[in-house]
Amino acid sequence: MVVSVDQWGDIVSELGGACAKVTTLLASSSVDPHDYEPSPADAATFQGAQLVVINGGHYDEWAAKLAQGSAPKASVVSAITGEDRQNPHVWYDPATVTSVADRVTAALQKLSPDAGGYFTERRAAFTKELEPYDTTIASIKVNAMGRTYAATEGVFDYMATAVGLQDRTPSGYAAAARNDSDPSPADLDAFLKLLQAKGVSVLIYNTQTEGTVPEQLRAAAESAGIPVVDVTETVAPGAKSFEAWQVDQLSSLAKALGVNV
Repeated sequence: MVVSVDQWGDIVSELGGACAKVTTLLASSSVDPHDYEPSPADAATFQGAQLVVINGGHYDEWAAKLAQGSAPKASVVSAITGEDRQNPHVWYDPATVTSVADRVTAALQKLSPDAGGYFTERRAAFTKELEPYDTTIASIKVNAMGRTYAATEGVFDYMATAVGLQDRTPSGYAAAARNDSDPSPADLDAFLKLLQAKGVSVLIYNTQTEGTVPEQLRAAAESAGIPVVDVTETVAPGAKSFEAWQVDQLSSLAKALGVNV
């Protein structure tokens, strides 16, 4: 099996277990999947693959093209299906995580019917591993519903919605971030004023985004006494698993909101 990005690679590895060989192409937080230029070696990696797992939503189009060209007979599971979401960071959507796990398991069982029972067991084990993740999400939702946030990038938005937070990020700034462009002076000023007025409960900060603008926003939040919650777009270095990575960030969010989990 070949997986495009590590946000899904760890999950697929857990589901495949000992009956699947999984290769994740982008397993480094230093590489931006949006702009990645695949090499001939990447194309060779796809050759012979029976199952390909991609994110979709224009996030990793290079992987979809490699699958079509180098593994035309492979089954392809795309995290994003049917609709073209503006925000492709769907690994932060708990419902999508469940959907991908179910569809990968079904694909594995179809490819190897004799190992169907094993893959069912692996899926059940993954559900068990997700219990701290599910419990933490539920705890935050119960205790912090209606609290507010702003974000330097929309990477965490699906999870913020899942735990009941309301987005107060200025719309002009959010649109610029989605388009990977610099915000206008007016949009930046609106964001700074929001923070200076303590207009949100927390600031969600993507540590993998460099530049003076995010740093300026962080400084403004800290100066106003607004808690800053660090998140990453890709699996954090040193994280033992997808679940551990997510729970660590959720725990930081809970602490910032004063929620016991």
